[in-house]
Amino acid sequence: MPSVPLSETVASLMPRARTELAELVSFASVADERQYPREESEKAANWIAAALRAEGFQDVALLDTPDGTQSVYGLLPGPQGAPTVLLYAHYDVQPPLDESAWLTPPFELTERGGRWYGRGAADCKGGVLMHLTALRALAAHGGTPVNVKVIVEGSEEQGTGGLERYAEAHPDLLTADAIVIGDAGNFRVGLPTVTSTLRGMVLMAVQVATLEGNLHSGQFGGAAPDALAALIRMLDSLRDASGATTVEGLDGSGAWEGLSYPEEDFRRDARVLDGVELVGTGTVADRLWARPSVTVVGIDAPPVIGATPSVQATAGALVSVRIPPGMTAEQAGTALREHLLAAAPWGARVEVTQRGSGQPFQADTDSPAYAAMAEAMREAYGRDLAIAGQGGSIPLCNTLATLYPQAEILLIGLSEPEAQIHAANESVSPEELERLSLAEAVFLQRYAESKRTAAAG
Repeated sequence: MPSVPLSETVASLMPRARTELAELVSFASVADERQYPREESEKAANWIAAALRAEGFQDVALLDTPDGTQSVYGLLPGPQGAPTVLLYAHYDVQPPLDESAWLTPPFELTERGGRWYGRGAADCKGGVLMHLTALRALAAHGGTPVNVKVIVEGSEEQGTGGLERYAEAHPDLLTADAIVIGDAGNFRVGLPTVTSTLRGMVLMAVQVATLEGNLHSGQFGGAAPDALAALIRMLDSLRDASGATTVEGLDGSGAWEGLSYPEEDFRRDARVLDGVELVGTGTVADRLWARPSVTVVGIDAPPVIGATPSVQATAGALVSVRIPPGMTAEQAGTALREHLLAAAPWGARVEVTQRGSGQPFQADTDSPAYAAMAEAMREAYGRDLAIAGQGGSIPLCNTLATLYPQAEILLIGLSEPEAQIHAANESVSPEELERLSLAEAVFLQRYAESKRTAAAG
C-alpha cells in the first residue's frame, strides 16, 4: 500500500474526476424522450457501465426497468465475510430549461469562479464520480474493505418509478447492510451534512375544458366560460394569502426540530428579490422539511407572443405537492385531486391524472453507519457532522427501506445551495467533490471496522 495519506490519493485523482465528469455531463441524458433522444441516455448508461468494468466490477448490467429506461448495476467483491454497501446515484438530469439563461453551454462542463458548471454536475453525475473516486482511492490503498454494489438510476428526475418496480421484482439484487444515497447535499459548502428526512411527492396533470373551441373575446367574452380563467382560479385556491398550502387533508402544522435555517440565509440561497416576502408560515425549516407545499410547475396556455384575443376553450397545468414524513403519497394524491375537482368554477370539465409519485423518507440517525459517517466527515472536513432535512424527493429510498428493513440508509451528496440544481447554471464545487469522495472512502473503512468489532465482540 502507498505510504501517502488517503487524502493525498483522493486529491491526486481529482484531475481525472474532472475529465470524466466532463465526459458524463456531455450526454444530454434527459429521460423524457419528448425533449432529448433516447440515445443520449443510452450513451451515459454505457459510459458508466464501462467505468465500472474498468474498476473490476463484476456482473455489470444495464437493467431495463418497467418505465422504459435503464439503470446500471455492478458488484465489486470485498473480503470474505465483509458487509455489503450499496452506493446509489442517478445519471438522468433535468432539462436545461432556458438555454439562453446559461452563461456557458449546459452540456459542456466549464470552470468559472472555482466551480464546475454543467447540467448534472451536482445532480447527480457528480455523485457518480464521487463514488468512483472513493473506490479508486481505496483500490490504491489495498482495496475496498467491504463488498460494494453500485446502482445508477436512469429516471430519478422523471419520478416514473422504474427502478423501484425493478427492485421490487428482483429483491435480492440490491440487498445490503448499508446504503449510501449520493443524491443529497451539504447544508452549505464546507458543512458536512447527512440528510435525515426527505419529502415525498405527487405530480398531477390538470386539464380544463369549457368550450368546443376558442372564441373571439370581443364577440363572446364576458359570458363565455374561459378555461384558462377557470384554471387560474383553481390553482390560486391551492394557497392562502400567506402562500401556505390549503389542500384539505394535508397537515400544515408540522415543526422541524433539527438544524435551523435562518431566513436571511434562505433568502440569499434562494435568490429572493429585495422586497419580496417569503411564503407560508412557521420557520423556514418547518416550511421546507416538515410541511406540505404545492407548486405549479407548468401551464399549457397560449404564449404572449402570437396570442390572439380569444376566450380559451382548454387549458392545463402540471402541479406537484411535496409531503413530509407522516403522510403518504396516496393520501396526498387523493387530497390534491379532490381539491382541484371541487375548486373548478362554472361547471368546467376537469380531468386530473397522476403523472408520478414518491413516498417521504425518514432515516435512523442513531445507527452504527451514521456513527461511522460522522467519523469520516470529521476526518474529511475537520468539523462535526450536521443533520438536516431536505425538501426534495428520492422515491427509491422508501422502496429500499421496505425491501431491506435492516439496512442503514445514509444520504450525502453534492447538491448544496450554491449548486443551483434544476436551475440554469447548475454547478458543483470541486472542493466538495474531493472532500466527499474522501469521506466516503473513509466511511467504507470505518464501517468495515465497526462490523468486524461487533462480530468479534
